[in-house]
Amino acid sequence: MRSLAPAMSRSTTHIARAIAWLLVSAGVWVAAAGDPLYAAVGDTLVKVRTRGTLRCGVGEGIPGFSLKDPSGRWSGLDADFCRAVAAAALGDGNKVTFVPLGASARFPALRGGTIDVLVRNTTWTLAREAGLQVRFAGVLFYDGQGFMVPAKSRIKSPAQLKGATVCVEKGTTSEENLEHYSKATSLGIKALVLDSSPEVANAFFASRCAAMSGDAARLAAVRVSAPAGSQAFVILPELISKEPLAPAVRAQDEDWLTLVRWVLNVLVAAEELGITSQNARKSMADPSLERGLRATEEVNRALGTDDDWPLRVVESVGNYGEMFERNLGQGSPFKLERGLNAQWTQGGLMYSPPFR
Repeated sequence: MRSLAPAMSRSTTHIARAIAWLLVSAGVWVAAAGDPLYAAVGDTLVKVRTRGTLRCGVGEGIPGFSLKDPSGRWSGLDADFCRAVAAAALGDGNKVTFVPLGASARFPALRGGTIDVLVRNTTWTLAREAGLQVRFAGVLFYDGQGFMVPAKSRIKSPAQLKGATVCVEKGTTSEENLEHYSKATSLGIKALVLDSSPEVANAFFASRCAAMSGDAARLAAVRVSAPAGSQAFVILPELISKEPLAPAVRAQDEDWLTLVRWVLNVLVAAEELGITSQNARKSMADPSLERGLRATEEVNRALGTDDDWPLRVVESVGNYGEMFERNLGQGSPFKLERGLNAQWTQGGLMYSPPFR
């Protein structure tokens, strides 16, 4: 006789998910870890809702991405993405607790549950997914590793750094890439490895190294704040790596991963559809546009959200283009071009899967 266990298991799972959704919607703590009801809509989402705030891991001070001003407000592309996730999960983009982390502390903080999501200029790699048991939600910013040198050095290419000391941040792909590049080109570069991004910048400006290496966008941000003025430093055009920077969550929580991933997709799709923070409510009431950003009621229940979460995401931070221009583009001191971060219709790589 064929066993009925698989069918009964599926039925039990559906019932558990339905009950868990009702409890989470009501703001009720479901159960202890390991309980099927607790896991049904995602351990992390339950904890975030119960706590009433999203704990988001960010950089310790990276202009354009995550920077705390004197009033205590965090700004930057990464900080805005944290707010977008909070808007989806909690209904309010301001319900974020920002947790500044050094590069070497970020993955232990994520895996240990100190933070719910990591949005800290983190490169998506196979080694990190397989070895550290984290999952990346999608690319928030396409970058590559470059070098910044003093303008007076007359250095035009990394190939001219033979035997030079180069400042780089500890525990980053930049550190690994620099070592690999030095060996592959027989340049004999001496890495001065420092614990944080601010320490790297300070050492470079103090002339402790001939060049600073890191993500090109980060170099541009550091250059703007240079004590001697941005004109005193040059970012070399040659890049030595691909650095797809992506939000990360813990493995084994697929529901939370899905929600964070689709928050990113909402931001990208909204720009393509012309939906902005200013016109979102009116635009998404238009049936011709609504389908591009709305899922079915059944799908939203599976996500653990209500039907208006995409609207809240866009109203809280704008679409991806608004975020980029405000923090890194023409509305910022950095004036970065969109490049690979432009929409796919504009020659870039930003592209959202369909919501249907």
